[in-house]
Amino acid sequence: MSNHSFSFISSLQDNFRLILRMVMREIIGRYRGSFLGLLWSFVTPILMLVIYTFVFSFVFKTRWGQEHSNQYEFALVLFTGLIIYNLFSECIARAPGLILSNVNYVKKVIFPLEILPWVSLGSALFHAMTSFLVLLFFLTLNGHHFSFAALWLPVIVLPFLLLIMGISWFLAATGVFIRDISQIITMVLTALLFMSPIFYPLSALPEPIRPYLFLNPITLIVEQVRAVLIWGVQPNWVNMGYYSLVSIFTTWLGWAWFNKTRKGFADVL
Repeated sequence: MSNHSFSFISSLQDNFRLILRMVMREIIGRYRGSFLGLLWSFVTPILMLVIYTFVFSFVFKTRWGQEHSNQYEFALVLFTGLIIYNLFSECIARAPGLILSNVNYVKKVIFPLEILPWVSLGSALFHAMTSFLVLLFFLTLNGHHFSFAALWLPVIVLPFLLLIMGISWFLAATGVFIRDISQIITMVLTALLFMSPIFYPLSALPEPIRPYLFLNPITLIVEQVRAVLIWGVQPNWVNMGYYSLVSIFTTWLGWAWFNKTRKGFADVL
């Protein structure tokens, strides 16, 4: 393992201010010219949660399992899972085109191309955080009592973010050479959405099938975030330990692949 294997940490430290500026520019640029501006980042998840509540709680009268009978709970549990999925899908869907859409940066020798996935993650994380604030507000309105387990939320999300970065570096580099990968990723993300316990609890599946859902990188994080925020129980530290090891290894692989192939970006573009 070379000395540059985990140099993404020093790269993040060296370019943190630049990443922060680019993230802010991207967030502000998304809402530039709109009447509500940044308020849309709060209005959108609020509207979506209201729609979920109306459709699933009042129209379909759906309940999440038998032991939890609150009519609003299904929408809140669903919304929690979708926050995690949207964070993942927004970064992964954009990753194959990150270099292709920033050709001008490729020709600048001094520009650190490796920060582009960080910028994408920062923007997605901002919207995920606003959605979490909306979720916490509606949980409070629903009379939910938070336990100390909720404080573990950042610890649960951290390895998930590392996994996203590893995959993003790999796809960003590969997308330069294989243009069809964007279409493939779109189909994969759709499959991951329905093959994770977002619209249904794991208990709804036959027991022999349940372990296979944990091959989906979203499943464990969705389950653990719900565990600490909604059910008020401690995370499964054994599973999170394995997940963290896989995340670190994936980050290293993605970073190594990006650095190995980046010399050929300019030739292809």
